[in-house]
Amino acid sequence: MKAAVYYEHGGPEVFRYEDVPDPVCHRKGIVIRVEAVSVEGGDLLDRSGNLSAVDPCPHVVGRQAAGVVVEVGSEVEGFAVGQKAVAARPNGSHAELFAAPARTSWVIPDGLETFKAAAVPVAFGTAHEALFHFGQMQPGDTVLVQAGSSGVGLAAIQIARRAGAGRILATGSSDERLARLRPLGLNDAINYRRVDVAEEVRRLTDGKGVDIVIDTVGGDTMQGSIQSLAFRGRLVAAGQASRAPVNVDLARLYTQGLTVVGLKLDIAGPRVHGIIGDLLAGCARGDYQVFLDRSFPLSEAAAAHAYIENRSAFGRVLLIP
Repeated sequence: MKAAVYYEHGGPEVFRYEDVPDPVCHRKGIVIRVEAVSVEGGDLLDRSGNLSAVDPCPHVVGRQAAGVVVEVGSEVEGFAVGQKAVAARPNGSHAELFAAPARTSWVIPDGLETFKAAAVPVAFGTAHEALFHFGQMQPGDTVLVQAGSSGVGLAAIQIARRAGAGRILATGSSDERLARLRPLGLNDAINYRRVDVAEEVRRLTDGKGVDIVIDTVGGDTMQGSIQSLAFRGRLVAAGQASRAPVNVDLARLYTQGLTVVGLKLDIAGPRVHGIIGDLLAGCARGDYQVFLDRSFPLSEAAAAHAYIENRSAFGRVLLIP
């Protein structure tokens, strides 16, 4: 099969488009013929060397893809050859074939396009876990979403609104991008290029701050997230898109009784697997919108990664074999 691979960490230019061996179907897994790869934030971090080692070589990066099931393991139930499915695992999606455990795969429900299903599990699962399992959101809570036009951000705004958030704030790099979030349920847009985020949050909330912050950016953004929290507020650190070191003043944690928790998505756990299944069904019903910015051929993985790193995308970027 063809795959986008690399032999060393670095910028998008390290990608090569080469023939690699087809993946082997595990007895507890499936193999799909890929129709769409959703490029996740962690894929960029892996490629650049922030999260993973280059092992084995050539390394096929990528967490998530959707397509047609072409092989089913001997111990797998609930999947059949010919079904449409979306799957996730730590690596291997940037390829024509993708093998994944059945416990991190889902049959795509009727009514949901394969391309859109490819972008759901990680982004929507992360957003849901950040809001409820880690953020302990209750109806009426105020929520700040850092990077509102990211895949996780778009999902979090919609899920929070549907769950009865009292007020939703989000940050973005331009007024135009932020305006596109309002129909999804955004109350207050904060252009971080023009204002100090924490100061603007305080102004918008009459000095109180927000109950929950979802931060997928990290780096210097983290300090603003902490400063934006209300008394006994919760910060969920759900990503490191900035790749910058986190240097924060922790004094507010003590004086305001704040909680800061790191989110690692337990996508293989039965509870989360069931939640993601429900979110896929919700997307199929039209409860949530899945935003796809643009697609690139798999052979142009380098261009896709570069495009995302330029922070040009609104929603997910796809690779098409």
